[in-house]
Amino acid sequence: MTDLRPIDVLLVEDDQGDILLTKEAFDHNKVRNRLNVVNDGEQAMAYLRREGEYRDAIRPDLILLDLNLPRMSGREVLREVKDDPALRTIPVVILTTSEAEEDILHSYRLYANAYVSKPVDFEQFIRVVRQIDNFFVTVVKLPTSGQRL
Repeated sequence: MTDLRPIDVLLVEDDQGDILLTKEAFDHNKVRNRLNVVNDGEQAMAYLRREGEYRDAIRPDLILLDLNLPRMSGREVLREVKDDPALRTIPVVILTTSEAEEDILHSYRLYANAYVSKPVDFEQFIRVVRQIDNFFVTVVKLPTSGQRL
């Protein structure tokens, strides 16, 4: 039987409606994963590098990343995360409204672990976020806390 430990998830999202929907989806899961939210790419990198107000931030086990962000795009965040030896092992799931083939290919070329288009329908959006959360809790093996590569 799998040890279902809570995981720390960093949501990088600027749309307040999508943030609320994602929080609701997480709240309904059986395992209480911790969801932390930042609203732009610069905040995401400060959080991941534990800079400034994020100096005590917990390293996330998973990043849910929107592509269309202010100040620093999701593409730039993805590139910096995957280029940084201290961060590159964190799985990154692109969670965005774009269904453009160009965005999908570019994300995988930058080593995104998955690409998910946000459904417009409320119930479907909740279902998709729950499936992502469940997958990374029940299927995928993540390093235990403190055992980072």
